[in-house]
Amino acid sequence: MTAPPSPPTIFSSHRRIALRHRLRALQRRSDAARFVIDDMVEDVLDRLEFLRHAPKQALVIGDFTGAMAEALTAQGVAVTRADPAPQADEVAIDEEKPLPFASGFDLIVSLGTLDTVNDLPGALIHLRRALAPDGLAIMAMPGAGSLPMLRDMMLAADHDRPSPRIHPQVDVRAGGQLLQRAGFADPVVDSHSLNVSYRTLDRLVGDLRAQGLSGCLARGGASLGKAALARANAAFAELANDGRVTETFEILTLSGWAKALKPPKF
Repeated sequence: MTAPPSPPTIFSSHRRIALRHRLRALQRRSDAARFVIDDMVEDVLDRLEFLRHAPKQALVIGDFTGAMAEALTAQGVAVTRADPAPQADEVAIDEEKPLPFASGFDLIVSLGTLDTVNDLPGALIHLRRALAPDGLAIMAMPGAGSLPMLRDMMLAADHDRPSPRIHPQVDVRAGGQLLQRAGFADPVVDSHSLNVSYRTLDRLVGDLRAQGLSGCLARGGASLGKAALARANAAFAELANDGRVTETFEILTLSGWAKALKPPKF
């Protein structure tokens, strides 16, 4: 029997981990941006309240502010924290491999890490297998529609020789197909946008770095030279309205349950 083909290597695992280590360092600054994960945490907590899901054992991945774990712990939930680049109170995790835990979590929350795995279908299958019966997984990540202004600036910067700089991203339709493929029951996929206004390209790039949202492509483009950076800043000025560019961060949220799938009706 022929083995299934390996997924393409889009992201560098080493760069991905380095990116998260840099995130940790930048988050020590009092003015560090964290609006993306703050929005994800608030949204997940709202969903849990709406669904009236009261977990006892939860796995939380990518919670670098600790807000998700703190909120669940306050509700009496036993929380295991994990991250691709863990701190002292976290467990190391590679979402593309079987999780290093016994299965049985009745809640798994993933915050902003699944958009940079090479084998997203496999990662979702591993998360599904770690759920207890009737357990719920909620997975939030940057989705398609994110950073349209930055894409235009990078195209202008590279001029007639565009380089890969912005990550490929998952949209709502693909997210639904992935959940079904991974065996989740009652899958739900939706997205919403955060719009943030910037006066400079440097501040936009700084916010991306502080939130672990900058590039970790395996074959990304070379660093911008002086001429290319000048073209990028010129494009920023052209896109600006009253001196500001409004950038979009789309948050894609996937959720599903560990239930027996109903057989199709004929």
